[in-house]
Amino acid sequence: MAIEKQTRNAEDTRATSRVATAIVRIAYEAKQWEVLNEKLVQISKRRGQLKTVVRDVVQEAMTYLDHIKEKPIKLALIDTLRTITEGKIFVEIERARLTRILSQIKEAEGNIQEAAKVLQELQVETFGQMEKREKVDFLLEQVRLCLDNKDYIRAQIMSNKINRKLLGEPDCQDLKLRFYEQMIRYYAHDNTYIEICKCYQNIYETPSLQSDTAQWTTALQKIVLYVLLSPHDNTQSDLLHHIAEDKKLQEIPKYKDLLRSFITVELVRWKLLKELYQLELQTHFGQEGGPNDQLWRDLRHRVVEHNIRVIAKYYTRISVGRLAELLDLPQDESESFVAKLVVAKSIFAKIDRPAGVVVFVKAQDPNEVLNDWAGDVGDLLELLEKTTHLIHREIMVHNVKV
Repeated sequence: MAIEKQTRNAEDTRATSRVATAIVRIAYEAKQWEVLNEKLVQISKRRGQLKTVVRDVVQEAMTYLDHIKEKPIKLALIDTLRTITEGKIFVEIERARLTRILSQIKEAEGNIQEAAKVLQELQVETFGQMEKREKVDFLLEQVRLCLDNKDYIRAQIMSNKINRKLLGEPDCQDLKLRFYEQMIRYYAHDNTYIEICKCYQNIYETPSLQSDTAQWTTALQKIVLYVLLSPHDNTQSDLLHHIAEDKKLQEIPKYKDLLRSFITVELVRWKLLKELYQLELQTHFGQEGGPNDQLWRDLRHRVVEHNIRVIAKYYTRISVGRLAELLDLPQDESESFVAKLVVAKSIFAKIDRPAGVVVFVKAQDPNEVLNDWAGDVGDLLELLEKTTHLIHREIMVHNVKV
């Protein structure tokens, strides 16, 4: 310690660093853990201590953590190092790594809540010295622990800190896959199927995945299933047709046929659908009535909604009994589905319950009818005028030739 004082007063950074790390190493080799922690704090608090020396001492002590097996000793050393690095920008990376080690220890003990709380203290997106890849790795770990802790709001906030453009870089493909796997977990908790489908699309488009047939096949299968599970709107419809154009669907014909059945303007029978695609659906959803029974119910709802849209295109009026027969549902349930689609503005319909009729054509206002008639008459007169002009031109050309 006397030599350390001499070199520090002489502002010899290299010599001070060598002496300080030697002090720490001697205490470690002698297994004097209390002395080790004491000397670490003492060196860091010396008057006029050089920043490089503090960083070198912390880095030296961090190498011992992998070799210390006793958990209390390891935790005490981590606590000492985190105390030393607190509030010091020049050792922010070391503090972040120490915090992650502490979080992993808490998680290994089964204390997910405490592990998430420890790691959330870090604001790694503000660290200027940390590499982008390591930042993303830390943020992904924070997202994962938030999801494990069922803190979905904080998980979304953490995920928004990750730069999507960085994930597209060639050396970050593994991080991209991890990110979208975490986002699938996030969107799955409230069954946002269209977002899950988009996540699988990003996974499917990753170059490293395209070289593995089994992985891209699974991803494409998930894309097909989750786009079918999504409620119908313009985004879902565009995505549905975009996916149908993928040439790789030829290699999984069952999923291609399943997708086509929802694009074609024809009724889809639920019982027949289950018979044809039961094995494929069970692979991803599990047994009907199992833990993922919600997926089976939502798929059936999408089939019914598709059938109602098809019926609305072919019929202007239909009895409730015939509608229920076409949908393979009780009358009350059929009316309920029609009402939901009307509220969602997916179709126009009015139900006349006393008459037992569903009307799919919107009654036109008399003014609209007159406007349409006037427009049609105007178009007809314009066509007649153009035709007359062409006839006169042909007569004049013919006379000139004669």
